[in-house]
Amino acid sequence: MANFNFDQAEGLRRMLAGPQPRIITFLSATPRDDKGSMLVNLGASLARAGNDVVLVDACDSEHGVASRLGLDGGARLLDVARQQCALNEVIQPAPQGFGVVSMTGGEARRGPDEGRRLAKAFDVLAKQTGIVVVDGEFDGDAFPVPIMASSEIVVQVSNSAESIKNAYLMIKRLSHELGRRPFGILVTGATEAEARLVYDNMAQAASRYLAVNLVSMGSVPADEYLHRAARLGRAVVDAFPLAGASVAFRQLAGRFALAAAPSLSTGSNSHF
Repeated sequence: MANFNFDQAEGLRRMLAGPQPRIITFLSATPRDDKGSMLVNLGASLARAGNDVVLVDACDSEHGVASRLGLDGGARLLDVARQQCALNEVIQPAPQGFGVVSMTGGEARRGPDEGRRLAKAFDVLAKQTGIVVVDGEFDGDAFPVPIMASSEIVVQVSNSAESIKNAYLMIKRLSHELGRRPFGILVTGATEAEARLVYDNMAQAASRYLAVNLVSMGSVPADEYLHRAARLGRAVVDAFPLAGASVAFRQLAGRFALAAAPSLSTGSNSHF
């Protein structure tokens, strides 16, 4: 049985050690609405903890976080790459306390030169921001910008058999394209005990059949207050700070903030 705490501490050190900027790409094997809710609440929790946060919608579909927040109608990072606007014009403020950037709005890049200019614009954005959280998709080929492939990648999964299967297949495709490297696992809609079981089973399978190390990022329980906060257009940590989901998101935000501390890249033995 995989050691949950050891894998978190040791895996996070290996996964998150490295130079700034902080870029975390989230992929999901859960319904789109679950992913969007998670990203909004994580972004709000990071912002409330004093972090400078930008959520980048890198989805080709119309179901990314920018669309969820109604902030997908303005200028995109692709427009910066085309020199049609300045970088500060594409960062839309969300009421939850973070910025939102649409990468391409689903529009295809016009050749490799435009792809390189888009990558450069993303690099500049990342260097100017404390934490960049990317709402990503992986079609089995490549990410929109290369730095997403070398930065932190976290896969969201629930405790349903279908979600676990889809998450494993996603990790298999990622490892095939990106090579052997660790991936984070965030379990949502599950108790801590259920999340541990999901993580342990996935970590064992990934290690045995893919030679891939998975890192537990923790869990967020199913919570009716998440839906109530969404109906109010607010983050659960703001609307219902004592809810179980609020506690989980604060812990998750703290984990990411702690992972940025120098001790995690110098062999500290801290545990979560």
